[in-house]
Formats: sequence, structure tokens, C-alpha cells
Amino acid sequence: MVVGVLIHASFLFGVFSAIEQNLPAGVVSLVMGLQPILTAVLAFLWLNASIKATQWLGLFLGLAGVALVVSTQGRDISQAIAVTGWLTVIFGLVAISVGTLYQKRFGGEIDPMVGAFFQYLAAAIVCGIGTVAIGDFDFQINATVIGAMLWMVFGLSVTAILLLMIMIRQNESTRVASYFYLTPPLTAIQAWALFGESLSFLAIIGFVVVLIGVFLTTRSQ
Repeated sequence: MVVGVLIHASFLFGVFSAIEQNLPAGVVSLVMGLQPILTAVLAFLWLNASIKATQWLGLFLGLAGVALVVSTQGRDISQAIAVTGWLTVIFGLVAISVGTLYQKRFGGEIDPMVGAFFQYLAAAIVCGIGTVAIGDFDFQINATVIGAMLWMVFGLSVTAILLLMIMIRQNESTRVASYFYLTPPLTAIQAWALFGESLSFLAIIGFVVVLIGVFLTTRSQ
């Protein structure tokens, strides 16, 4: 249930709240790109995890690749952004990093489906309280909203997070976290394929750097 509050409720709240407060999606991706490094540092301090030099190199290469991809998106971050936008995205970053390690430390032996049930239960309670406390209940029912909600529930919250729990159970937390580096490059490629957004040569180089970083972090010795 602690993991549910950290990953399902706190992480997603931090990301979506930051975007709602006009923090550019590219900047949010870059901040979340710190997640593998933060997870590695916390694993080293909390779990006494052994992190090899090649893994540290891979982590920093991955971050550099993410920065290259995000830098090509043409986002203007010179505009005034509320401090709360930065605070919420950092809150989400810390939440998923701590949640990943907490799951590795205390939830590794729990059946993923049973664990998922209690994670969603805890997240529902927290989000329900938050909705009553600060929500305005303005919900427009249309095909776009329904489609987005179905994807967020079954694609993100159920499938993706369940796969994350299984990966945490089977692998080192640092290795699992390194896959988060793939999110911004893959998002850029999907935006190019689906919406015709530009995909620059620099972004492609950044994608290659990310792949090298993930390989160095996850490869078997």
C-alpha cells in the first residue's frame, strides 16, 4: 500500500500537476530523467547495492542522451513557471524513486497481482481524499476523455506498472530504473510518426546515446 501511494498516487500526481501548471512536457521528461541516477544513489545508500563503474557510466550517458533529445523539442522554458510546478515534478521524481526501492526491499516476495490490488486500493483512497479536498469534479464525458482514461488506466496504471513490479522483483533496481531513459526518445519517435513533429539528427544521436547508456547499465558482466 505504501508503494501504491508512492508510485500510483504521488508519482502520477507530480507529473500531471506539473504539466497542468505549464511546466513544459520536455522539461518534465528531463527531470524524470534523473530517476535512474537518484534510484542508484538511494540504492547505494539504503540497500547497500553494489553499482559498477560501467553502470555509473551508463546512467550518466543515458541522462546525457535524454538531455539531447529534450533539447531538440523547441520548448520555451523562459516563461514564468510557478514554483509549485517545479515542486510537484520533483515530488513525483522522489516518489517513484523511493517507491521502486521500497518495492524491492519489502515487496519482492509478494505476488505481483496481490500486491497490485493493494497498491490500487491505497492509491484510490489517497486520490479519493484528494479529489474531495481540492478537486472541482468538472468532468466532461466524450470519446476523447473516455479513450484517454482507458489508456491511462489499462495501459499505464495496470499494464506498465505491473510490468515494472515484475521487473523490480527479478532485477536490480538500478537496472530497472535505467529503462526510464527510453521514455523521452520513444516519445519523440511516436510524436514524429503519429503527429508529424520534427525528429532532428541531434535527437537521433541522443537516442543512440540513451541506448548505449541503458546497455551499459543493464548488461551482464
